[in-house]
Amino acid sequence: MYPKTSVSSLFICAVLILGANGEYLIGVGSYDMTGPAAGVNMMGYASMEQVTAGIHFRLRSRAFIIAESSDRARFAFVNLDAGMASQLVTIKVLERLQKRYGNLYNKDNVAISGTHTHAGPAGYLQYLIYSITSLGFIPQSFDAIVTAIEMSIAQAHDNLNPGSIFLNKGDVENGGINRSPSAYLLNPPEERAKYARNVDTLMTLLKFVDGSSGKSIGAFSWFATHGTSMSKTNKLISGDNKGAAARFFEDWFISASKNASSQINSPSTLSSKSALLKKALKIKATGGQPCSKTTSQGSKVRKNNQFVGAFCQSNVGDVTPNVLGAFCTDTGLPCDFNHSSCHGNDLLCVGRGPGYPDEILSTKIVGDRQFQKAVDLFTSAKEELTGKIDHRQVYLNFTNIEVELGGNKVVRTCPAALGPGFAAGTTDGPGVFGFQQGDTEINKLWKQLRDALKKPSQYQIDCQQPKAVLLSSGEMFEPYAWAPAILPIQILRVGQLVILSVPGEFTTMAGRRLREAVKETLISNGNGEFNEDTHILIAGLTNTYSQYISTFEEYKQQRYEAASTLYGPYTLSAYIQEFNKLAKAMAKGERIVTKSPSPPDLSSVQLKLVVDPLGDSPPPGVNFGDIKQDITIPKSGSFKKGDRPSATFWSPTPRYDLLTEGTYAVAEMLQGEQWVPTYDDDDFCLYFKWKLDNSSFNGFATIEWEVPQEASSGLYRLRHFGSSKKTINSPTEYFTGASSAFTVS
Repeated sequence: MYPKTSVSSLFICAVLILGANGEYLIGVGSYDMTGPAAGVNMMGYASMEQVTAGIHFRLRSRAFIIAESSDRARFAFVNLDAGMASQLVTIKVLERLQKRYGNLYNKDNVAISGTHTHAGPAGYLQYLIYSITSLGFIPQSFDAIVTAIEMSIAQAHDNLNPGSIFLNKGDVENGGINRSPSAYLLNPPEERAKYARNVDTLMTLLKFVDGSSGKSIGAFSWFATHGTSMSKTNKLISGDNKGAAARFFEDWFISASKNASSQINSPSTLSSKSALLKKALKIKATGGQPCSKTTSQGSKVRKNNQFVGAFCQSNVGDVTPNVLGAFCTDTGLPCDFNHSSCHGNDLLCVGRGPGYPDEILSTKIVGDRQFQKAVDLFTSAKEELTGKIDHRQVYLNFTNIEVELGGNKVVRTCPAALGPGFAAGTTDGPGVFGFQQGDTEINKLWKQLRDALKKPSQYQIDCQQPKAVLLSSGEMFEPYAWAPAILPIQILRVGQLVILSVPGEFTTMAGRRLREAVKETLISNGNGEFNEDTHILIAGLTNTYSQYISTFEEYKQQRYEAASTLYGPYTLSAYIQEFNKLAKAMAKGERIVTKSPSPPDLSSVQLKLVVDPLGDSPPPGVNFGDIKQDITIPKSGSFKKGDRPSATFWSPTPRYDLLTEGTYAVAEMLQGEQWVPTYDDDDFCLYFKWKLDNSSFNGFATIEWEVPQEASSGLYRLRHFGSSKKTINSPTEYFTGASSAFTVS
């Protein structure tokens, strides 16, 4: 949990809101979406070696709903601790919501957005290009996400009550830098001169206040920085820096609301400490014991969602949290400015986070910077949102949009394609040897390999210029579509706030252009309803995923972001044109009457090459949950703050049951005669790691607890929960086991 210092006065400011008049119905919800914690590829870096092997902290779906009244306009916004939204996920969520609520929630008024963590399970996107490294579709990953979205929206719906929404803005210092500054410099000098920096530092926060009690029930913020504080070598499930910020924020709010009298009294005298040490020696490991499916839920530290804090993504395309910059791993010198390589080798150029070389520390620092700014904005928010709720949405075939430019020039978007700069990767996660960012030519060998898969048409080659087509994914349909063609764009409005839901990663300048264009359209067509004080924000990676959107000028250099701009050099122009149409309709109060194409549901044709676990049995004389390696007590007899006690248990793969809204790992504290859960696998300080022994094929779960500074002194032990099947068709059995006791002083 986050430290509980210096929060009382801030909390009082946070909950005592003057003038909250219950303008809207508001509700928030949150649900566990943690997928398989072992043996499944992670989504983001496209590295087949990056396979889940435990949990750093759990992933959640967080939602808010705003409605004018029970029978008038509303919308739902969902923030996922996931790499991105998925078209198939959106389709199946809407189907479930239809069964629950009829047409109340639909494609027009539901937005599902990803934080862009690169440390969550893959296998939930339907287009083939995004599931190659995950060996296809993984139902367990997919179902965890769909169910969590459904449940978080259901909670928000059930919690709808009159309340108010306050908005605040402020700059996050050193939360991200531009990882493609040479491309940014290609934008017109007069345009760049309008901005102080080459990234957007602004955070926009919404604060939700219950109308009857005056208490805050949640806060959602938007700020652009990549979820790549955790590197491509990490194998622990993590919400990365935005997930960390959410955990810190929610824990801060809850800890501030607790009565000081509830604090645990720690032993202070030498005699009491000596007694604890003696008592600890008598408490041995429990051994594995059977338990029920829901037992672990009772050991969760956070048993209800009193407050929901979400950190959402924006125009993140060229923004990295590795703020120290990119350096060559062999020399320690800065990488080549234009190509982000070292002596022509892209693999040697790697970004450094603020906690370098400790990626978990970097995750904590960048998360803390967002959290601290959110607290500042939350406690000082005064601008109340008032006015109508509205929304517009349309599906578009982005492979062939006619775009009207200035001077009566007409151009078109292209079928999806990736350039060689895509294969080079980024400074957050270098790609394949032999490629560099900025490459506009492909060598003969790679062309032969490309053509063996699918030779791009001449139309595609010409359309994508100056991108060289490394993979013509938009022309590839075997065994099913490799890339999306039909994309959703969406505008949500609540009072003077307008949210642009985009299905990809806009670069900094691309996002600025879109915001400015939409704002101008709203003002010029809104008959005074919109003005310069209207707030426009971008919700990135929303409703589906179509990779990057760079500016026309950035596209010329063909760094990673441009090489991953699927639909050609006029992709951004197409977005601006089509969003302007939606904005004009919203400003004039007109509905969208043009029939739009529907995206395909490819669930029936998905490749599924990841095999479900076939069954596990422990060796003779061993039970699952038994200790393999007990706590190693330090010479002093007691652990101190910052120490890392650990214990290893006999345990099968955690894929038999995800223990949703439960936990695989707990640090328990003895209070009186009762063991009380104090930290679990949703805490930043507790690590659940799983490993398969390649010689014996036995599985082992290790729990590591980095004792936080705010931990109370006392008697502790580590507990593991898990599940197993004897065969693939056997019923699931549940077990638990605890280590011997140890003291913290």
